[in-house]
Amino acid sequence: MNEQQFDKFLNIETIGFQYGFPKLAKYYRYEPTPYSGLEQLFEHYDMPTDGHFLDIGCGKGRVPIYIHHRFGIPVKGIEMDAKFFVEAEHNKAQYLKKSRKKHVPIQFINGIAECYDITKQDQVFFFFNPFSVHVFREFMRNVLTSYEQYSRTIDIVLYYPSPDYLEYLQRDLALDAYLNIRLRHEANENERFVVFRIQ
Repeated sequence: MNEQQFDKFLNIETIGFQYGFPKLAKYYRYEPTPYSGLEQLFEHYDMPTDGHFLDIGCGKGRVPIYIHHRFGIPVKGIEMDAKFFVEAEHNKAQYLKKSRKKHVPIQFINGIAECYDITKQDQVFFFFNPFSVHVFREFMRNVLTSYEQYSRTIDIVLYYPSPDYLEYLQRDLALDAYLNIRLRHEANENERFVVFRIQ
């Protein structure tokens, strides 16, 4: 399926880029993760069945809704832009209408990522370069504090990984890439997913 067909299948509307620019310079403009990339990610990466998936900078909610559809696990999305948050909530309602379920574990949060209170269930963190490395470091400090409080396997999934994110995880945190998945039919070597695991 192409992007339009996948949106139609899920009964959502997530195609398109950000209108204007973010109000905070350290946050970057929205661009949806391609469905074809997500499909290829899960050819190689096994989603944990007992944790929660969190999309940081979720935009219109595409990735959390796709993850819920595919795996049925609790998902959350954090989005600082109020307009996108409203669209994500609308997409959730449309998805629920099609799935005919009244209550599913999909939650969207309108706020900035570094203020999110990480729970002991949060296990998979997804990033498509939503903000500067300074914010990423701050968010990761919160992830590591949560890990110290509640030991569990935590996966950091990066799409189109920022060199600054990679340097921070590899040099400062001394993490090795658990998976490095190059997308098929893409000439750009940045079209890939890199997964780091903390355990």
